Amino acid sequence: MLFIFLAYLGGVLTILSPCILPMLPLVFSRAGQPFVRSGLPLLAGMALTFAAVASLAAVGGGWVAQANQYGRWIALALFAVFGFALLFPGFAERLMRPLVGAGSRLAQFVHEDSAKPRVMTSVVLGVATGLLWAPCAGPILGLVLTGAALNGANAGTTLLLLSYATGAATSLAVALLAGGRVLAAMKRSLDAGNRVRRATGAALLFGVAAIATGFDTGTLARVSVDVTAGIEEKLVERLSPRAAPSVKPAETSGSLARSATPDGFVKVSLTDLFTSSSAKPAEMKLPVEGKMPNVSGAVEWLNSPPLTNEQLRGKVVIVNFWTYSCINCLRTLPYLKTWAKKYRDQGLVVIGVHAPEFAFERNVGNVKQAARDLGVDYPVAIDNNYAIWRAFGNQYWPAFYVIDARGDIRYHHFGEGAYDKSERVVQQLLKEAGHPASPASAASEKGSGTQAASDGRDLLSAETYVGYKQAEGLASPERVLPDAPRTYSAPESLALNDWALGGAWKVGAEQAQLASGPGKIVYRFHARDLHLVLGPGADAKPVRFRVTIDGAPPGPSHGTDVAADGSGTVDSPRLYQLVRQSGPVRDRTFAIEFLDPGVNAYAFTFG
Repeated sequence: MLFIFLAYLGGVLTILSPCILPMLPLVFSRAGQPFVRSGLPLLAGMALTFAAVASLAAVGGGWVAQANQYGRWIALALFAVFGFALLFPGFAERLMRPLVGAGSRLAQFVHEDSAKPRVMTSVVLGVATGLLWAPCAGPILGLVLTGAALNGANAGTTLLLLSYATGAATSLAVALLAGGRVLAAMKRSLDAGNRVRRATGAALLFGVAAIATGFDTGTLARVSVDVTAGIEEKLVERLSPRAAPSVKPAETSGSLARSATPDGFVKVSLTDLFTSSSAKPAEMKLPVEGKMPNVSGAVEWLNSPPLTNEQLRGKVVIVNFWTYSCINCLRTLPYLKTWAKKYRDQGLVVIGVHAPEFAFERNVGNVKQAARDLGVDYPVAIDNNYAIWRAFGNQYWPAFYVIDARGDIRYHHFGEGAYDKSERVVQQLLKEAGHPASPASAASEKGSGTQAASDGRDLLSAETYVGYKQAEGLASPERVLPDAPRTYSAPESLALNDWALGGAWKVGAEQAQLASGPGKIVYRFHARDLHLVLGPGADAKPVRFRVTIDGAPPGPSHGTDVAADGSGTVDSPRLYQLVRQSGPVRDRTFAIEFLDPGVNAYAFTFG
């Protein structure tokens, strides 16, 4: 709704641009004539011009979305052209000269035709007005249309263009009704309008340069990356709605899945990890669920050159959506790594599509380091723009899609679990493709550390976010002050699944940052494992911490990232395993004290 309003407002304000002035006499020439027979058809003609040009550009520009990395550079070049057009009105006039020439000829035809308020004459004048509007409207419409070309023609893009055209028509309607009295007032606002226009063009060119040089995923990932990522996420959600799911949602029985809701939030769906998904048939029915969507939208590939659907034809493919701080995703890795190695020579390709949840997961360097640390050596597509995510209509971390040698999706599973069935699907599809597969199962593969399977029998605590956008269960008596430092305190006792902050924290939408040390977080939980997604501050300086369980060092119940005495260090943004209970699982009070400021805390997960 916000972007629709902004598009409308952009259309209204376009009339304040200097390049609109030459065609205003055409509009005012109809001011004294009946609005229904003259003014209204003029506005309709202008709207028709916008609609026709927009539809052709949106439909015809679909090739950009198929052009892989070349399309990305073409799109950047187009954005740069329109940025120059906003910054330099003279360049915009030369760029739009063919349209302006056509508009001038139509306007001359109307002038010579008749002074009578005929409907068709007014419609033609409206078309001429739309064309003469090009030097000012062209760069703005071009930005929207380039986005349409990248994402394909869709209802969202059409609505934005319609809103822009409606805004332009509104300003012209006011001009028609008020007549020449508007002109003097408009002239006084030209300088301000020019400054806004040029500032927009400069900002756009800066953005193009940042993307082209990788500045957006490098330096910006370290400096206020959480803010820029939040804006980017909203833009992606608003301007590029997810495609309809290409497969029907699966039953998540026997799995643990993180589900992304339509508003972009992430929630936890807990189900019984020990429920059997199905009996073991000799031959499973695997209907065709749709064609494999394009995987060429990644911003970068790890462990492989960029892959295309054509290159994958003849192979059995597993497409796995994951993100490296997601505990549910980490626990699927032992199986994926085993299958990738075991069936590689028989025609299986495993592709990990890394779709980030948190801002730091957009940093390609962080993903590369995580892949090395986790032992992921199969191809990984960095899906920072969620292009592949949207193409599959995916909603979950983790999610498996298994594609046969003909490029058809034959099976999908959301969340953890069903590993034995998933492997039998792979074996069956390899057999169909003429590649005999080993009957041995990898379902007994055991991960260690954060990749170890969850203990679902004693799991009573759910994923908990620390940032105010999704935080639940905060028991500190102080009210959260968004995006500003505040001193919080922890009560003496907590109810199960309540948590509290202690010390001076700045709570943002995605995470809480310790403004000055020391500070602590306390959580009353019931689970074998406790993890916390943490990261150092903007200076990447390591942060020391100390963990206690019920007020004492964890001893044998320490996690892989903590010593027995409870000491540890936050040295990179990732998921930290802080507790793995060695004895009976019961309600416990966890506390982590940070000895240095700057640490960022994102989310608790359990297992």
